[in-house]
Order: sequence, then structure tokens, then C-alpha cells
Amino acid sequence: MSDLTDEELERLADVVRLQPTKNSELGDRWGMDSGSDVHGYLENHLQDYYYRDDDSLIRATSEAAELTGAEPGVVDDENDPNAVPERITVPELHAQVYRVLADHDERSESVVSVLNKLREEFGVDPEAGDVRRALQSLRRKNVVEVVYRTVPTFKLAVPREDVAVAVGDEA
Repeated sequence: MSDLTDEELERLADVVRLQPTKNSELGDRWGMDSGSDVHGYLENHLQDYYYRDDDSLIRATSEAAELTGAEPGVVDDENDPNAVPERITVPELHAQVYRVLADHDERSESVVSVLNKLREEFGVDPEAGDVRRALQSLRRKNVVEVVYRTVPTFKLAVPREDVAVAVGDEA
């Protein structure tokens, strides 16, 4: 797994969704003043996950798409990056996490709580880090929210029935 921070993963997901893209487009999205700032960020933080095509447009590697779970070239609502998708395609563990996670109107829960529910409900025993990554991936898809208490806790951002979850290869 990568050692990217949450911010780096979010920005990498932007590269995946917006590709092929330009420095200026990413700069607008990331609140950066110049193409040089974007180029510097890409080189210093995401160097292994992007490249420039023959037209010098920025594209994400296939590994970037796998890491972020973002769909290449697809932005649900460019005007609202916080829009909730109607349908997501995720790996099986992510779908299981979505099914057991506290609903939007319930008290949020810790990674360990979700892990215990997965064990009880599905008889699986993933690593806590895999559960955390699944929750963060679902958060980046705007279907899970983080509530900061003593430790970060999670719950669905919308009613469970508002999002169709399909099992697929995306992360």
C-alpha cells in the first residue's frame, strides 16, 4: 500500500477523475496560484502516480486509479466536489464496510468497531489498516463522513438506501 497522506490521495483522485488535465485545471481545484505550484506538488508528492502524455497533458497511472478508487475521466459533479454519487463500484471489503457501518443518523463508530461488525456479520478478519483504507476510500466517494472524537470515527454520510453499491475491481 502507498504511504500517501489523505490530502495526497484526494488530490491524486482529482488527477484520475480529471485526466487528461492541465496544471491550471488542477490549480483551480486545489486553490494554487500558478502552474508552477501544481507542477512542484505533482513532482514532490505524486511523482510515481502521474505522467504527461504526448500533448503534455497530465494523466494518472493505473496504480493511481487503483489506490484512489476514482473513475478515470469521470467527475460526478464538477461544480460540487461534495456531491453524493447515486452508485459506486468498490471492492468486496469496501461494500461490506458500507453495509455494516453506522447509518447517517446513528452515532459514528471507530475502525475497531467496524472491524468487529465485519467479523460478526461476514465472518471475515481483515487487518485494521485495510478497514481504515476502505473507510477513507468511501469517505473520498462522499458516502462516509468522519466525526472526530478521541479517535476518528465514521458513519454513513447519507441514508444507506440512497447509494447503490456494486462490487467490482475499483478501490
